[in-house]
Amino acid sequence: MVHFIGAGPGGADLITVRGARLLGEADVIIYAGSLVNPALLDYKKEGCQVYDSASMTLEQVIEVMKAAEERGGVTVRLHTGDPSLYGAIREQMDELDALGIPYDVTPGVSSFSGAAAALNAEYTLPEVSQSVIITRMAGRTPVPEGERLRKLASHGCTMVLFLSTGLLEQVEEELLAGGYAPDTPAAIVYKATWPEEKVFRCTVSTLAKTARKNKIAKTALITIGHFLGDDYERSKLYDPAFTHEFREASR
Repeated sequence: MVHFIGAGPGGADLITVRGARLLGEADVIIYAGSLVNPALLDYKKEGCQVYDSASMTLEQVIEVMKAAEERGGVTVRLHTGDPSLYGAIREQMDELDALGIPYDVTPGVSSFSGAAAALNAEYTLPEVSQSVIITRMAGRTPVPEGERLRKLASHGCTMVLFLSTGLLEQVEEELLAGGYAPDTPAAIVYKATWPEEKVFRCTVSTLAKTARKNKIAKTALITIGHFLGDDYERSKLYDPAFTHEFREASR
């Protein structure tokens, strides 16, 4: 059996209860060593074999899983954040399907949630933004033409960029071309929820400058939008003048 597990955004205590339990039961752990907090390996049992997938190919990862399955062992594939976001798990699951090896997925807290927590922010604010676009800047890995950053930026809603910290000059250009004003609030969140977490607030037009000044080149999320500002409407849910299924308006 193979368990794909979301490690959470970084803090070792932000893995789910289920994820921690399965880590403790694993005979083999394959973890994304360049991204996952190694403190999570403290959950493993004595004698567990550990592989760092940072230097492995898909084929090598599958071979380790196959060998463990043939021995009757349990494998945990530990991915950063939630494995459904930039986790490259689909290709692994397809290979396991072809081999007839059973698997399941334990979701994790995504780093985009960790970034909001670090910012003390809410991505969706009444009359500001009710949508969140999670995407990345095209680089060595392209994006579909319809999902170019400037096209997504035209919506003007909250945006969270993964895997884009080393491309911030291009990010600025695309966001401005898409319609964000230069002074639109933005923030760079480095290693959200890790002990070394850092937050740098800036604007769309100063993203690259801010990253250079603070020597941030990777392992950070970029957040953009007026959810970072001070103006928003109060929620109707708790408005005393608003009636809903569980409460009558009191004024």
